[in-house]
Amino acid sequence: MPALIAARFNPDLKSKYQQMVAAGKPAKVAITTLMRKLVVTANALLKADRLWQQSRA
Repeated sequence: MPALIAARFNPDLKSKYQQMVAAGKPAKVAITTLMRKLVVTANALLKADRLWQQSRA
């Protein structure tokens, strides 16, 4: 569920999702990619003892 929300509201992950779907990937594959990116990001933040900060455009 977090990946679905991220695909709608997080600008970086939304663009990644749209890019994959436009390239012909099935929607479930694109969502699985977002899930992995969220888990990797969460693990990196925990390891570095940091809080998440939205990227500035």
